[in-house]
Amino acid sequence: AFTRAYHVGGKTPIARCAERDRFSSLAQIDRPGTRVIVNPGGTNERFVDANLTRADKVLHADNRSIFQALIDGQADVMITDRIEVRLQTRLHEGVLCATMPKNFNRQEKAYLLPRDEPWRAFVDEWVGRMLAEGQLQRAIARHLGED
Repeated sequence: AFTRAYHVGGKTPIARCAERDRFSSLAQIDRPGTRVIVNPGGTNERFVDANLTRADKVLHADNRSIFQALIDGQADVMITDRIEVRLQTRLHEGVLCATMPKNFNRQEKAYLLPRDEPWRAFVDEWVGRMLAEGQLQRAIARHLGED
């Protein structure tokens, strides 16, 4: 069972800053010749497979180096979670940029727990308290280097 959501985000594109205006919508991305880099087997690939039919999908097996591959020009754009875009645009400031202010979809992040209703209720209460006090938001901002 999943707990209540502790973070809400969604899929959004990231590209080299010099080319970000070329990729500000799905229609702009889904064109022949546009290379969309993706790690195989995850939610990013599922999103690309479900929403892009004309762009070229570039599989990149090593998720640790995928953003460097984008920087190096092995692809034009990547569609990933907004929270990851926030981190990567900070780590590669002036090189990688978000290409649009809104997400393509809505996704919630939550904790996966064993099927144990009293435990899930306890964790839900804890998540709610951490959200109400702003502790989770501050922890995420600190992790992203935004504090």
